Amino acid sequence: MKGNAVAVCAPGLQEVQQMVREQYTTATEGTHIERPENQCVYKIGIYGWRKRCLYLFVLLLLIILVVNLALTIWILKVMWFSPTGMGHLRVTKDGLRLEGESEFLFPLYAKEIHSRVDSSLLLQSTQNVTVNARNSEGEVTGRLKVGPKMVEVQSQQFQINSNNGKPLFTVDEKEVVVGTDKLRVTGPEGALFEHSVETPLVRADPFQDLRLESPTRSLSMDAPRGVHIQAHAGKIEALSQMDIVLHSSDGMLVLDAETVCLPKLVQGMWGPSGSSQRLYEICVCPDGKLYLSVAGVGTTCQENSHICL
Repeated sequence: MKGNAVAVCAPGLQEVQQMVREQYTTATEGTHIERPENQCVYKIGIYGWRKRCLYLFVLLLLIILVVNLALTIWILKVMWFSPTGMGHLRVTKDGLRLEGESEFLFPLYAKEIHSRVDSSLLLQSTQNVTVNARNSEGEVTGRLKVGPKMVEVQSQQFQINSNNGKPLFTVDEKEVVVGTDKLRVTGPEGALFEHSVETPLVRADPFQDLRLESPTRSLSMDAPRGVHIQAHAGKIEALSQMDIVLHSSDGMLVLDAETVCLPKLVQGMWGPSGSSQRLYEICVCPDGKLYLSVAGVGTTCQENSHICL
């Protein structure tokens, strides 16, 4: 479409004379001369199909503007835009506040995440939930990974505290510390320790047996001020495939009971026919071996001394 144009004829000699005549007539009072119409001036404007196309284009722009405005208002309404945030997301002076459930498709970086006072904080994923702590250089210094089959903690030290800040469970490369007053193992197989265990008391549940055993190695119980073994309502039984040694370096071995029974001691031969009281005496060999000998008027250990050989 071309722009508006004005066509004007170039003035000739007659036109110049006419202009001079008009100036003279204007200057002379009381005279009137008719001025001929100028036939060389064309009309200015847009007419015909160009005008209709222009109006159609302006109308199309107005329709597009109204549609864009309506879509903008609809998006603002659907996304719940407001001066304080968008949807369930609110911008506060303390940070961002998110109401309801949210799904994050990429990693979330935050200094602090906490729930409302009246609800709990739930983190869930179809694969795993990983929480990383990084230093100023971007290196991972601590990691908590909750997977479908295992919970993994990677850190220099792992510690669980009570409500008042008391350490309940602490783990590092050197030791495991249980800060509670009591550690209870409820598994049917008990607890398995590959190395030493230090504790002031080992006790079974009421009406349950306490067993300390080592299937392939030795079992040692050491204490600087003594080892105390007590059964309030049962018996104490020590079983060994080899020897059971009771040794005291500076003290003595005391068997304090109303009856001391040694049922499997080697028995000697019967004494003379006159002694039929079925009484026995305990004899001791030079190497410490004990055996029974039928009691007589005097000692009969010499008669059965061949047992010591």
